[in-house]
Amino acid sequence: MTTTFRHTSPPSPKTATGTTAEVFAQIAADFGMAAPPTFVVLASAPELLAPAWALMRESLIAGPGDRTGKEIAALGVSLANKCPFCVDAHTVLLHATGDHALAERLARGERPQDADHARVLEWAEHTRVTGAAGSPYPFPRAEAPGYLGTVLAFHFINRIVSALLTEKLMPCNMQRLRPVRSLAGRSMSRVVRRSAAPGTSLPLLGDAGPAPSWAAGTPVGPAYAALRAAAMAGAGLLDAEDLALVRKTLADWDGTHPPLTPDPFPKRGERPGARLALLAAMAPYRLTEEDVAAWRRPEHTDHCLVRLVSYGAFLAVDRVESALSGALSGQIAQEAAESRP
Repeated sequence: MTTTFRHTSPPSPKTATGTTAEVFAQIAADFGMAAPPTFVVLASAPELLAPAWALMRESLIAGPGDRTGKEIAALGVSLANKCPFCVDAHTVLLHATGDHALAERLARGERPQDADHARVLEWAEHTRVTGAAGSPYPFPRAEAPGYLGTVLAFHFINRIVSALLTEKLMPCNMQRLRPVRSLAGRSMSRVVRRSAAPGTSLPLLGDAGPAPSWAAGTPVGPAYAALRAAAMAGAGLLDAEDLALVRKTLADWDGTHPPLTPDPFPKRGERPGARLALLAAMAPYRLTEEDVAAWRRPEHTDHCLVRLVSYGAFLAVDRVESALSGALSGQIAQEAAESRP
């Protein structure tokens, strides 16, 4: 039977209990889909499912900023990360916001006509490469938690999707047909256009430590901190030498897509765990069955694989977060200096 999932067989949301069931209930109510594959794939590691949902909810859905603008930002990140599944999904969601002409322009690969939307798209596309996004941000500073949270959420989600899902949002890629994506968006419009109360997802999370300053006290901060804590725990699946190699490689990486040849990743037969983590961070769309098989041992369950992929994915997110946080701090300092008499 054809499945959306690669490398894992996640449990059905219908069998979920406890916090996992509460997460899927919130997803159905606030996202408009009962079981989107982007979150179902994380159900093999429930400790990651709740914070991943929380970060997306509290930024994209309930955070400060215009929903259309944040959908454009999420689409820009997805383009930068070469994640066609997520590009198609955000095109559908733009239809759901009511911006049908904009959705179709973006589906054709064209730029938004609105200058503000064009600046948001360009900014988001550049967040992958270290230092490329720059400043000033193309949105009011009060909306930074919503926009930055959205961008960081999708730098994580893109990598999970590219590594562990197929590219087909719908069977036979039916979303590539204009009437289909328009109808799909309209079917979600009531939920997408409804205001969502901030903070509803936070009771699903444990205490994950300090929130980043850019979140400015909004629920986006605890959600980001919870995802950071859960994803970084995946480091325990690698030995000290693998961890050192992964960190050194990412410290030297500028965020660009690595070349196909020569293969820049560790060899499968030598360091399969480090290879998986680095693929998840740098080029998750290149992760293959052979890569997974080289790493899998009897004790390596789907839970372990999702945790390892999430660890690699979040290492890339952490790099983006550091750059965006630094740019925001620089913008705030510059504004303060300019306001002095």
